Amino acid sequence: MLNFLSWLIFVPLQIAFIPLAVVGVAVVAYKQILVSKRLDASQTGIETLNARWTMHMFGMRDDVPSKQLAETIPNTSVLGLSFCLIPLWVKYKISGTLSLYPRAPQEGSETLLDWFLVRTLYIDRILDRAAPDMEQFVLIGSGYDSRAYLCSEKHRMKCFELDRAGTQRLKTDALTKAGIESSHVNFIPVDFECENAFDKLSEAGWDPSRKTLFLFEGVTLYLEEETVRTTLRYIAERAAPGSVLTLDIYAQKVIDDLTRRTRRVLEYTNEALSFGLPFETDFERVLADFIESEDLRLGETFFLGRTHETGPYGVVAEVLIQRERVIAPENASGG
Repeated sequence: MLNFLSWLIFVPLQIAFIPLAVVGVAVVAYKQILVSKRLDASQTGIETLNARWTMHMFGMRDDVPSKQLAETIPNTSVLGLSFCLIPLWVKYKISGTLSLYPRAPQEGSETLLDWFLVRTLYIDRILDRAAPDMEQFVLIGSGYDSRAYLCSEKHRMKCFELDRAGTQRLKTDALTKAGIESSHVNFIPVDFECENAFDKLSEAGWDPSRKTLFLFEGVTLYLEEETVRTTLRYIAERAAPGSVLTLDIYAQKVIDDLTRRTRRVLEYTNEALSFGLPFETDFERVLADFIESEDLRLGETFFLGRTHETGPYGVVAEVLIQRERVIAPENASGG
């Protein structure tokens, strides 16, 4: 009964909100693209932050730091987002159920509309299971992610965030303004295409002898394949056995399609898409071959949209670091 009532209220409310929704989209787009460009910060990372704010407001995921960041950071607008989502939020409050957007679809049936939502949920599942055994947490390309402030409360891990200087500067300013405790986090500015992130990580106090939980979310698609491989290789060679890496990789056909449709915007903010894998056929083997080629092993995987005729558009994967280090003879003998 409540669900039926929610639809009766939602439809006319959505129609009435169309002018405000148009304004909301324009404001969010302006801040995300033009303000990000002016501040030399990531605009694609805002998509993730907006999704996290939405999930929190709709009761999908408790994430107060993301809510506070979205309300403080200058390159998004929670007012604009609200103009777009109020009718859906009212419907959710009446019915108590999620529908249309945001939603948590059945595993394997995810569409591109669900991309940022389900990616967050699947990564949470892997991290929550792995975190109790870890001593360090490294976010590679952290963007506006809030997990270092959520995980630390539960597991007391030593945290490191690596990202471009402009994005990191914007984030740390917003954290201060929002009153979010971040003194336990080591912020490391890095350009992944021309700097060795792991050298900078070691200089900042990361201990390769301690188990580390690595998060490489929403980054691989912006890098060249060799840069992605180099990152995996460094983790395989330097991280302590038992460490865990969580990352997402996308189908090359999706990368190509998004590039055709959004090339000008992505090039405007220097965030052109690049790397993907051929997931059209035998996608599980394609992923396993790629990961194992860098001396790593796959754990749990979530192929997004795997039930679609054209195959999955991406995957969230757990990668296990189990290789024992080879000790040089002179070190083994004490010489």
